[in-house]
Amino acid sequence: MAKEKITRVYIKPGQKPTQEQIERIKEAAKRPITFDEDCPELTLEQYAEMAQIAREQRKKQAKQLVALRISADTLLKARATGKGYTGFLSRLLDNAINDPELVKKSL
Repeated sequence: MAKEKITRVYIKPGQKPTQEQIERIKEAAKRPITFDEDCPELTLEQYAEMAQIAREQRKKQAKQLVALRISADTLLKARATGKGYTGFLSRLLDNAINDPELVKKSL
């Protein structure tokens, strides 16, 4: 197989691929996977180990759903941060709870 030039294309969130990009993806999907010393084929044991690690990471990252009463002003400010404001609130609470001075101040 001849060496091909690698090109990088940066896709912005929400941007759809062009027809040419779709065709290139379809062609690449038809090619066989070539394993080498830099990218060896994984064994079933390695796949199982990776799956176990992924399950453990998902458990650690799982978030609990809670109902929380906050002031209308606070909610308005959070919503003003834009899409994903609930994730922002979660990270803000994580940071605050790990700051002993802020915890003490808020009690």
